[in-house]
Amino acid sequence: MPNASPEPSSPRKQAHREQAHQDWHAKPADTVLDSLETSADGLSNEEAQARLEAYGPNRLPEPEKRSALVRFLRHFHNILIYVLLGSAAITALLGHFIDTGVILAVVIANAVIGFIQEGKAEEAMSAIRKMLALRASVMRDGRRQAVAGDALVPGDIVLLEAGDKVPADLRLLEARGLKIQEAILTGESVPVDKQAGAVAADAALGDRASMAFSGTVVTSGQARGVVVATGSQTEIGRISGMLSTVEELTTPLVEQIDSFGRWLTLFILLVAGLLLAYGFFVAHFDFAEMFMAVVGLSVAAIPEGLPAVLTITLAVGVRGMAKRNAIVRRLPAIETLGSVSVICSDKTGTLTRNEMMAASLATQAHTFDIQGTGYEPRGAIHLEDVPVDAGEHGVLEAMGRTAVLCNDAFLHEKDDGWRAEGDPMEGALLALAGKIGFDIGAERARWTRTDAIPFDAKHRFMATLDHDHENNAFISVKGAPEQILSMCAEQRTAEGGRERLDRDFWHDKAEQIAAQGQRVLAFAVKPVDPSHTVLEFDDVDDLILLGLVGLIDPPRPEAIEAVEACRKAGIRVKMITGDHKGTAAAIGRQIGLQNTDEVLTGTDLDSMDDTALARAVLETDVFARTNPQHKLRLVEALQSHGMTVAMTGDGVNDAPALKRADAGVAMGITGSEAAKEAAEFVLADDNFASIVAAVREGRTVYDNIKKVISWTLPTNGGEAMVIIAALLFGMTLPITPIQILWINMITATTLGLALAFEPTEPNTMKRPPRPRKQPLLTGSLAWHVVLVSLLFLFGVFGMYRYAIDRGYSIELARTIAMNTLVVMEIFHLFFIRNIYGTSLNWQTVQGTKTVWITVIAVTIAQFAVTYLPPLQKIFATEPVPFLDGLLIVAVGVALFAVIETEKQIRLRAGDVRTS
Repeated sequence: MPNASPEPSSPRKQAHREQAHQDWHAKPADTVLDSLETSADGLSNEEAQARLEAYGPNRLPEPEKRSALVRFLRHFHNILIYVLLGSAAITALLGHFIDTGVILAVVIANAVIGFIQEGKAEEAMSAIRKMLALRASVMRDGRRQAVAGDALVPGDIVLLEAGDKVPADLRLLEARGLKIQEAILTGESVPVDKQAGAVAADAALGDRASMAFSGTVVTSGQARGVVVATGSQTEIGRISGMLSTVEELTTPLVEQIDSFGRWLTLFILLVAGLLLAYGFFVAHFDFAEMFMAVVGLSVAAIPEGLPAVLTITLAVGVRGMAKRNAIVRRLPAIETLGSVSVICSDKTGTLTRNEMMAASLATQAHTFDIQGTGYEPRGAIHLEDVPVDAGEHGVLEAMGRTAVLCNDAFLHEKDDGWRAEGDPMEGALLALAGKIGFDIGAERARWTRTDAIPFDAKHRFMATLDHDHENNAFISVKGAPEQILSMCAEQRTAEGGRERLDRDFWHDKAEQIAAQGQRVLAFAVKPVDPSHTVLEFDDVDDLILLGLVGLIDPPRPEAIEAVEACRKAGIRVKMITGDHKGTAAAIGRQIGLQNTDEVLTGTDLDSMDDTALARAVLETDVFARTNPQHKLRLVEALQSHGMTVAMTGDGVNDAPALKRADAGVAMGITGSEAAKEAAEFVLADDNFASIVAAVREGRTVYDNIKKVISWTLPTNGGEAMVIIAALLFGMTLPITPIQILWINMITATTLGLALAFEPTEPNTMKRPPRPRKQPLLTGSLAWHVVLVSLLFLFGVFGMYRYAIDRGYSIELARTIAMNTLVVMEIFHLFFIRNIYGTSLNWQTVQGTKTVWITVIAVTIAQFAVTYLPPLQKIFATEPVPFLDGLLIVAVGVALFAVIETEKQIRLRAGDVRTS
């Protein structure tokens, strides 16, 4: 670990660790400086160097990485791969080296695909390390200096400007108009206002206005702060530490395949051993002859093509999910989505559009609803659900003008829609002005801004002084309602006049809008003399209040439909966001979450132990003001109930929970590299609806895997039972080992593979999720394996005895038996295509392109083995008479009829398993 920082056991190092966990945000600035033994002029270079040696560099220690060879070899550590290698060894002993080569090629291909698809979990921490700043401006020796970001130490005074990346965790000492984008830590899409005053000790991470956190970005303003934590002690560092200790869960499919493979291997070896003992000690067969017969049984029983077909099925799922904007990073995780029982989703950008939009507008007489999409400056204005003409309401025109003039943002129309340049809320206000009827460019050209008071967290408003060419001058003001109300004396009436300000009315109106999860801004104006060209703070008093605007990041319409689809599929959706409680609850109601009456905040979660949280997480669907530790605890609490959890996220703060979840889903557009590396899936469009589409694809993949197994096991079981019956009754084998190898090779790589491309069955998203612990070999499937294996046994032996009774040669009888087995497998394929519904429909008969390609290929191959002299010599076959060929097909039809009738009986009785 060449970059790992030393861990000296010095008193100062221990002090740094203790300081890192102090409530710096709640302490006065002077107290912080005293605690860190520094001053506003910064450290000396000598002291900074001494502290650097004590604390180590401001970077995260790199974990020890596994070599590429070790990671590649890990893909061979699977019980079915061991079975596959055993099959290769057996076929080599039998002298079938081509089959051995094919099997080994499948094993290697499986490992290569997994190696390429599966991302390295440790890259998540590597991505986080890239988020630390490269350079930082600091005060040392009383003057400003530029130093490397990794040379910062606790006690350094750092200077921040717009565009800077915060290089370490800072306690702010001074802040002027400072806004910081903290989405990577809190998930909030809007930059956060910062100030130097202390805040409450129990303030959530997103409410610590006196702190600037490492890796976040300054969007506007200037600040000076003291470094209180570096490297692994920062908030980002804590997340990195959490990532390194989070247990990465295996997928349900991997668990089930491992369990299934172990039991299948044990069963085959047990049966083979018992038969060997019976044949040698009881029936007194020659040991060498008996041993080769048992080897033939093992070849028949072991589904050597199953791992390859499963891998291809998953690969087909990768392609299907890519079409639905879900990029798969770990191959076995595909089917995990199919078993998901709860989706924990971030709000901003996933359930919402990540675009601010004016949703309501309140005046003295009316409250209007604003329609439209994103930043597009077009949309209807409704009053009591009826569209209105903004020109009929003069106050709307005044508010639209204020929205244009008291604004520094710009709107641009691009190929993918309208985009805001500047503050998202100001962009939304420009869109509102467009909906009111303003030509934004023309209005700005008509008025000239003479002076302005920029927004600052201290005074919480922005004001502009504008003049037009008609000798008019206005002060336009927007800001926090309580602040603007304190600066107003009058209010605008519906008729265009003025009256005394009704503060209680406006306070109540602001609370009503905020209760809907909207951010509230107040608009006010003040006409001034045209000679007034300088704007002072004393000028912004005795204002005329125009009204209030409520802004919200609106839910995606497709997300509302997707949440409803989840409800029908038995999947619970839970919103986990860093946003405020009221906003989270409002969005939860709009998208249709089940329980939005009770919202738990991060503070609430901190007061709960794991037992209480496990109870609460079942009923609560909205969690607000959460931090990374909260998200991780929520995922673990849900998993404690046996649920399969999908977690979405985009920020560094989401990475530990993404890694811990059964299915981590990162955002491809807004997602950080850390989130993408920790997740199994990446959404190309950051859309919750794509998650639901991927769940549907995951269920399809699992269904197809189940179909492959449901087709393969009876096939191999039937072959094995034919050999077992012949050995037990001392009969000649109806099918030779080489013929069994041929059948396994031609059908497993064709007919079984066709099931990997099966389309989604109807009502797939109306079935509840399957239990995580449900085994692949359920009671229903076990019964199907036994039933079909017996029918295969009767069909093959029946046709073999029929041929012997007709006086056919042993070679022709075996040829008929072999073709009967293949035909029965083909008809079984058509049956197994619909495991949740009837197979007696035109869709089943019509099949798919892949099904008919494989059936035709198998048919041609069987005709070649049966009728071509060179292959007849190799496989000891003879031409089958035409009428006997029709009889073979009739046996396949009879098999289909019997098993379809049995399925219909179960369907009618309601015993069909739906998961």
